[in-house]
Amino acid sequence: MDILSAASEFPKTPGRYTRTVPIPPLVRLALLVTLLVAAASSLLVWSPRQLLLQGFSSGPYAMWAAPAFVAVFALATLAFFPKPVLNAAAGVLFGVPQGLMLAVAGTTLGAALAFGLGRGLGRDALQPLLKKKVLAALDRRLTAHGFRSMLLLRMVPGIPFQAINFAAAFSGIRLWSFTAATAVGVLPGTAAYVTAGASASSPTSPAFLISTAVMVAMAAVTFVSLRRAQQAMPPHDAVGPA
Repeated sequence: MDILSAASEFPKTPGRYTRTVPIPPLVRLALLVTLLVAAASSLLVWSPRQLLLQGFSSGPYAMWAAPAFVAVFALATLAFFPKPVLNAAAGVLFGVPQGLMLAVAGTTLGAALAFGLGRGLGRDALQPLLKKKVLAALDRRLTAHGFRSMLLLRMVPGIPFQAINFAAAFSGIRLWSFTAATAVGVLPGTAAYVTAGASASSPTSPAFLISTAVMVAMAAVTFVSLRRAQQAMPPHDAVGPA
């Protein structure tokens, strides 16, 4: 009898190999909510804007300023910190060309982190909700036309950044379509805020005036869109039973 045959005749030790127990979807969803609440609550003890403006300007770690900025930017967006403030800080610290590149990188990384958390922890638990009419239509749209649909969502002002991230995570869109559309779609708005931050010391300069005009126009579009959506909703009295 050879060694392999003899080894095959040894009795299997019960309990030697343990089976991995899957985490229930609702438990994963609760973990996702806990992580997001903890991230948002962390802003009570640290300020991303102060860290970005004072932590990377000089000192022995200046060579790591760019990657550290992207990392802090991404974590701050995950904590629901206002992204326009971060974009303006990129312009103040790095100027327009490099600041725009770093702001887009931080935005895309933060979106990818939110997408990964939502896809891994929340999608299975919220899958039954996607069967509803409106959410099902959005799911089909993002799944079938991922890049184009996400690009339009990113370019329309006024839609909350994290809301898009998690809506995409709960849908069937692919990660590469999501990240590519995010990087391209946030360019116009990001450029306006980065330019405003870079030229803030010269408020009468053409760059500052143009970027400010773009931001005002984006705010106006957002306001009009919200007003139209509100007017399109049925009156409260019409919703109840006849």
